[in-house]
Amino acid sequence: MQRTLGGTKLKKARRSGFFARKATVGGRNVLNRRRAKGRHKLVSI
Repeated sequence: MQRTLGGTKLKKARRSGFFARKATVGGRNVLNRRRAKGRHKLVSI
């Protein structure tokens, strides 16, 4: 029996991982904002 909400790490990483953020200007802005705020983790994965 499968659980609900069984996402895959690979899909999540491709969509919102570090390299996905670095690839676009908006994503780089996200990383810079999170660095400025002092986040320990820059991305959700």
